[in-house]
Amino acid sequence: MSEVNIFYHIPALYGESLDGLNIKPSGVYIDLTFGGGGHSRGILSRLGSDGRLYGFDQDEDAQANIPDDKRFTFVHSNFRYLSNFMRYYGVEQVDGILADLGVSSHHFDDEGRGFSYRFDGSPDMRMNTRGGKTAAEVLNSYSEDALEALFRKYGEVSNASRLATAIVKARSTAPIGSIEDFMKIIRPLAIWENDKKYFSRVFQAIRIEVNDEYEALREMLPQALKLLKSGGRLAIIAYHSLETRLVKKFFRTGNAEGESLTDFYGHRSTPFRLIGSNIKPSAEEIANNPRSRSAHLRIAEKI
Repeated sequence: MSEVNIFYHIPALYGESLDGLNIKPSGVYIDLTFGGGGHSRGILSRLGSDGRLYGFDQDEDAQANIPDDKRFTFVHSNFRYLSNFMRYYGVEQVDGILADLGVSSHHFDDEGRGFSYRFDGSPDMRMNTRGGKTAAEVLNSYSEDALEALFRKYGEVSNASRLATAIVKARSTAPIGSIEDFMKIIRPLAIWENDKKYFSRVFQAIRIEVNDEYEALREMLPQALKLLKSGGRLAIIAYHSLETRLVKKFFRTGNAEGESLTDFYGHRSTPFRLIGSNIKPSAEEIANNPRSRSAHLRIAEKI
């Protein structure tokens, strides 16, 4: 990984995703999840003097990682507003778009952000700390039915109903004000031998809800398709089944619903040609970066 200067996050499937973009030296590219800047620096290393890269991130912390490079433009925003910002910068079409949908190590390791069950603190979990609801607000204000639905949909938690009931019962006595308050509720409900897997699923579900991650992805995908030139590539690294299914359907059909469109002769129509499907990290990468183990890369080229 000689091309990348690692800051607070080791990028997953680094070489595979950059190779998949088929980067042209004079091309225009977008990194939708700038974070620590690992993938962006890799793209810049393959661009010539006329190339351009735009990096999106809604987290203020990411601004500390902006490279001093005139070819790079940082966009302080959620990628769901992709089209608006590209229009603002006068960009009509691009050669490639990359999205790494995983949460950075920085977020998991920052005790004050509330993303990890490993630390006590305030349940926040917001990527954009400038506004929006916190995890504490979700836990203390959502109805039992709403809590069950989000745990079932976003975490695939098998005992979602019992978990929702336990949360509502606990907060009737006192508000859930810290990670430890929440852990006291969920520890007795862990149903796997590996409790960490259960805790991870529960925290994942809340994080997705707080940041509206699934809907943001649904909104971004058709915008990315419209921005890509013919022959342009879209590379997406997903980490859980909900994201993976959505990306897979979109690459296959060109729409988030996965509805196959047919031409006059009944042939299935798709705007993409699949370049790489379900690319996973090697054993060596997982050993060096255990958090990459659930990464799945898919690459498609616009026809």
